[in-house]
Amino acid sequence: MTSIAKPPVRHPSLRQNSLGLTIRDYEGVMSTLCAGCGHDSVTAALVQAAWELELEPHRAAKMSGIGCSSKTTAYFMKQSHGFNSVHGRMPSVTTGAAAANRGLTYIGISGDGDSLSIGIGQMAHAIRRNVNMLYVIENNGVYGLTKGQFSASADVGSTSKRGEANEQAPIDPALLALSIGATFVARSFSGDKKQLVPILKAGLSHKGLALVDVISPCVTFNDHEGSTKSYKYTREHEVEAVHADYVPVHAEITLPDSGDQLRVVQMHDGSCVRLRSTAADYDPTDRSSAYAHVRACQQRGEIATGLLFVDENSREMHDLLRTPESPLIDIPFDRLCPGAGALDALMARYR
Repeated sequence: MTSIAKPPVRHPSLRQNSLGLTIRDYEGVMSTLCAGCGHDSVTAALVQAAWELELEPHRAAKMSGIGCSSKTTAYFMKQSHGFNSVHGRMPSVTTGAAAANRGLTYIGISGDGDSLSIGIGQMAHAIRRNVNMLYVIENNGVYGLTKGQFSASADVGSTSKRGEANEQAPIDPALLALSIGATFVARSFSGDKKQLVPILKAGLSHKGLALVDVISPCVTFNDHEGSTKSYKYTREHEVEAVHADYVPVHAEITLPDSGDQLRVVQMHDGSCVRLRSTAADYDPTDRSSAYAHVRACQQRGEIATGLLFVDENSREMHDLLRTPESPLIDIPFDRLCPGAGALDALMARYR
């Protein structure tokens, strides 16, 4: 489906940030995702965060791989740079881009299939290198573009649209990131904009890789009874001859601000998702405690949300590699390429 540009209409009363931009200036093309998709709520949160942080769109680069989640980059900050890589390779492409131009704000959008299966090694090394980027995983537990197979984040016992139960243990991206040294780890729910926007702003401001896992329900392939990441999906028609699915419009599920630490989200199909925010005395600078907190929530059937861990004194990739302050794209060619003589002398050192 071809993306459609939004009409460039601006209400005169829209607030402007210090750059003179309204929130509409941070939007992209019209979404072609299924109506009610949690990914569109993530897009709205990204738009809000970028506007509030007053990011210059032309100084940002949106990076993605393959999957429903990777379409998100088209739906916000249309005046930014962008690169849609192959499946699972967003982290390495972003690493190369950041190495060449450290002057941009990098926003990587991925999914549980893109990052936790084919791209898990790519993600791990981006975390290890502490690439200066916001890394958002839109986590719905399925491969939406290929008709709803289980992804690596599907919970044990969760059933597919056809009724099969998943028997393989899931990979938790927050636990994985904590165990391999990530310097910023957070989790939120796509329908909780009040929590998600500040997390995204903190991630964009973090020096290093900020991993944000967002539980983002799929309304088409993971909305049935038995799914642990679901909205209700009411199937009206099925014409197997042409594999035509009808996806009705759903009301977005949002969370009221109850002030409670544990919030139970009622899905359309009657199932529940239990989200636990961090307590007021929670210490996000203690990696071991963060890991224990996420595991304890898992054992109670809850999903830990909020800012889980941050290392405020971390060194990002350029600090670790002691690269020059000037981006490589701004360095003259004669400095980048010192000539054959210099290269021969360098090679001679290794003979």
